[in-house]
Amino acid sequence: MKIIRAEHLGMCFGVRDAIALAASTAQREPLTILGDLVHNETVLASLRAQGIQFAQNASSVATQTAMITAHGASERAMNETRRRGLNVLEATCPLVHSAHRKLATLVREGFHPIIIGKRDHVEVRGMTEDLNEFDVVLNETDITKLQARPRFGIIAQTTQPIERVRQLVQLVRDHFPKSEVRFIDTVCQPTKQRQSAAVELAKQCDTVVVIGGAHSNNTHELVKTCAQFCERVHHVQTAADLRAEWFCGTETIGITAGTSTPDELIEQVTAWFEALSVSVQRERIFA
Repeated sequence: MKIIRAEHLGMCFGVRDAIALAASTAQREPLTILGDLVHNETVLASLRAQGIQFAQNASSVATQTAMITAHGASERAMNETRRRGLNVLEATCPLVHSAHRKLATLVREGFHPIIIGKRDHVEVRGMTEDLNEFDVVLNETDITKLQARPRFGIIAQTTQPIERVRQLVQLVRDHFPKSEVRFIDTVCQPTKQRQSAAVELAKQCDTVVVIGGAHSNNTHELVKTCAQFCERVHHVQTAADLRAEWFCGTETIGITAGTSTPDELIEQVTAWFEALSVSVQRERIFA
């Protein structure tokens, strides 16, 4: 049994920096994080163990300092938090900040904003809450429902697959040939690297395991990408989710992980497969 890890996988710099900021702040003062800092329960449990609290809105914060997650937030939401007398600490990924700025530029220049992403995702809410009007699209049906505009400005949720984004941009152009369409690529480089590496991995493997949180968008997108090139794809949060029967007859196993997956989880899954491989070899020898 051969085990291959994707060239690019696991935690990105934005998530690492957010976790480090939360941990260092909690050593100095009580801290509450507004929402999930990252979409990975193992990481969140570690932060809770350090005494960090979590709240879904500013009205529930019992500490003096509230942290904005790596997914970012709108100015409206942060100002509301400050009006409650709280100190606001931002852990927003720099690449999400960049997407906010690019979106603001499009609006300022007179383009009607379209965000390619999940309407209910925290990152998309952060992008749109300061806007008077906007559209969020994720498929062709969404695009057919758009109202014609003289100018469309398009960005994307940073964890969307870039190929899907490009396809949807082209669909907007096709549906509105008389409109000016300006697209600014805001899909982050770590997402692009992990998506591209997942494709190469899936092409080589009988079975692929994707490690990541149950609510992690970029992890779900990795699962979808791998499934295009490999018939057997399993999404797990930890090594405890793995089942030996999934890998019967498998010669080559691929491992990849979402951008909020810590290194120790990847190592634990890898070790599980190494133990499984030894067991399979023994069975073959003594069969």
